[in-house]
Amino acid sequence: MRRLAVVCLLLALPLPLAADTYPRQPGVDAIHYIFRLALADDTDAITGEATVTVKFLSDGLRELWLDLTSPNGGTGMAVGSVTAAGDAIPFLHLDDRVRLTLPAPSRAGDEFSATISYKGVPGGGLRLIPNIHGERTFFSENWPNNARQWLPMIDHPSDKATGEFIVTAPAHYQVVANGLLVEERDLDAGRRLTHWRQSVPISSWLYALGVARFASHHAGSVKGVKIQTWVFPQDRETGIRLFEDLSRRAMTFFVEHIGPYSYEKLANVQAAGLSGGTEHASAIFYGEKGVAAGRAPVVHEIAHQWFGNAVTERDWDDVWLSEGFATYFTLLYTEHAEGRDAFVAGLRQSRDTVLRIEQKLPDTPIIHRNISDMRRVLNQLVYQKAAWVLHMLRAEVGTEAFWAAIREYYRRYQNDTTSTAELRAVFEQVSGKPLGWFFTQWLTRPGVPKLEGSWHYDADAKQVEVTLSQAQVTEAFRVNVEIGLVPTPGALPRVERIAMTGKQATMRFPADTPPAIVIVDPGTWLLMDVGAFVQTR
Repeated sequence: MRRLAVVCLLLALPLPLAADTYPRQPGVDAIHYIFRLALADDTDAITGEATVTVKFLSDGLRELWLDLTSPNGGTGMAVGSVTAAGDAIPFLHLDDRVRLTLPAPSRAGDEFSATISYKGVPGGGLRLIPNIHGERTFFSENWPNNARQWLPMIDHPSDKATGEFIVTAPAHYQVVANGLLVEERDLDAGRRLTHWRQSVPISSWLYALGVARFASHHAGSVKGVKIQTWVFPQDRETGIRLFEDLSRRAMTFFVEHIGPYSYEKLANVQAAGLSGGTEHASAIFYGEKGVAAGRAPVVHEIAHQWFGNAVTERDWDDVWLSEGFATYFTLLYTEHAEGRDAFVAGLRQSRDTVLRIEQKLPDTPIIHRNISDMRRVLNQLVYQKAAWVLHMLRAEVGTEAFWAAIREYYRRYQNDTTSTAELRAVFEQVSGKPLGWFFTQWLTRPGVPKLEGSWHYDADAKQVEVTLSQAQVTEAFRVNVEIGLVPTPGALPRVERIAMTGKQATMRFPADTPPAIVIVDPGTWLLMDVGAFVQTR
């Protein structure tokens, strides 16, 4: 019933549906992966056995395919066999895809499991490199579509599945992955088996594996969620100081303001060969040098556990639903923890970034146009400009309705996939306002308005006249501009509004005395390039 209601709402939405160029496999839904991996110190080759369970959504399918990089110049995975129910089944591994011939045509509703045995040297996706302390490590980096470099799976955000890592590695390593630790068991020949299970469905890029000599610190729980720190032993004290208190505070804020955390734990992990952070579900990886120096984007990556991880864009064209949300919710946490001034400072810094990027990417909207090159899936517009879109959406519907819509959006799509059109439908339903123009203007159109203008005081009429113009060469944006009339120096402004639908607008506001100054956008609610705004006589 929930899905039917959403579909009915979407039928009326003119917003273009995103459509990246990944070839969808109709009628197939991956539901569970088991990855059995053997790692060693004397070789960079890995040995894998993956059991993939899918559910068929339609009748008559005769083939199933999985993404897995083919051997190429010393890297890639060579498939040795594919079995189902213990019997070998025909397969073809070509052009980075394993095609399995089904033993019988599919029937909708049936589940099917196949086990793929393979071996090779990862050309990406899993890094086998020394860390900053010169010690050998193994760290996954699946973003955005590199899981296929070492794991046979449907490597696209539209398909979520639960999963397990069962890793055999030299016993001097510790192993961290998604979900809960099921088992650790010492084997012969100085090897150890470690088994992690992820019980909540996630997309391929969110699967994580880290193998290194770790110091693992378990720091209690927040709202029933275990908090863990996994860092190199040399950086133990720095890592604990960096991660644990801030993680508790951020987790508390997001649970209370958005909704329940989806996963069994929150592990902050120092990772070799990485900069910044990657928001793997329940096991966030952070750049090793930043952690060693006591810095990491902790709040941003924790915000991703709600947006990007639990609520996931169905299509890479809609990546802003992940990155824009994490960026804005980091600012919202700043507003909560440090106050309005710190929040506004972050907004203004973000606005400056947008204006610079708009010059470099003059014909680039936030929603991608059928993206095919994953190297271009990220740019600062899907972070900073998209965060501003959420901020302006908050201004458009009001803060109370904004938070109510966010909570409903999360409730409706938690552990599922979603789209821009579905976000819009929720906001329209909660706010009661038509928002098609807003979503189309800010997400599918490049650029920002450039505002300039003038004001003067009419003593006879006791009015302040304000004239605004949009000076950009493109057509007018529809914007609501706040005008602050400051009666005396240092006083709080009286806020009025001008609704602009064309290139120019003039409004008069009553005032018994001339204001000391008139300010455009005193509350910092509008993404714009500000030109000259002067007092005239």
